[in-house]
Amino acid sequence: MNLQQLEYIVSLAEHQHFGRAAEACGVTQPTLSAMIQKLEDELGVKIFDRSHQPIAPTEIGYHIIFQAKETIRTADQIKAVIEEAKDSLKGTIKLGILPTIAPYLVPKLLPQIKKYLPDLIVNVSELQTSKCEEMLAEGELDMCILATDPVNGEFSEETLYYEEFVGYVSTNEELFKQETIRSSEVKAESLWLLAEGHCFRDQLVKFCQLRTNSKRKFNYREGSLQGFMKLVESGNGITFLPELCSRELKDERKKLLRPFSIPRPTRVVRLVHHKNYVRLGLLKALTTALKKAVPESMLTTHAGQSIV
Repeated sequence: MNLQQLEYIVSLAEHQHFGRAAEACGVTQPTLSAMIQKLEDELGVKIFDRSHQPIAPTEIGYHIIFQAKETIRTADQIKAVIEEAKDSLKGTIKLGILPTIAPYLVPKLLPQIKKYLPDLIVNVSELQTSKCEEMLAEGELDMCILATDPVNGEFSEETLYYEEFVGYVSTNEELFKQETIRSSEVKAESLWLLAEGHCFRDQLVKFCQLRTNSKRKFNYREGSLQGFMKLVESGNGITFLPELCSRELKDERKKLLRPFSIPRPTRVVRLVHHKNYVRLGLLKALTTALKKAVPESMLTTHAGQSIV
């Protein structure tokens, strides 16, 4: 038994297909199949039910794959200890980022990575909070950029910046005539919201005390912020944007922005990682790069902001 074989069975369990698993591991399908068969022969059990489509682990296979993941994670930690001892900022990190953060932060982060961490490979996955935390707990991610307190007690966090929510209001709405928005004035029937599971939505619903089951003639359940912005620009309703998004708008689109009056809803954007993450030098360097990617004014809280 070796680490490579364990990586192969984990990949097959994930992809449920020999060809896709082999491609993910960078080997041929016959090689992967032969190595898994060799491991099964050594252990004297069948790890996968090949008669099942798609391929699925056997009952004992699920237990073996769980232990394989733990072993791979431990091996990765050993490699990380060595890299940290070398004071190395090289290697690869797997970073999960929320969909309401990634499109606006990543383009600003890339120049900082190239400047301060030129030898680091960053693999970014755009994921909702629950999936980020799940993959972080499983060792499938090294770090996540989230906007809520992590629920797992095994996680630690570094505060990166504070980001206000800003209204984006169509010219047909009464609120467009106002310079600012009060939370009590926001009506659910006029509001375009992301689907449940997005913390951006949940924070706004709570702050504005919205009833999201109100009846409306047109519903858009799985929309994106960019899609909602197009609807607003065509004269339909209201949506809310994160501050980084609002800052990059061209002047014509900025005419539709309406900030909240005091208190202004503000989220805390955090870099979350395992408490036992050993590459502390890399963690510090990445935190610095992330903070340099946003305006300095967003690094601290300001009077009138209300953390959601």
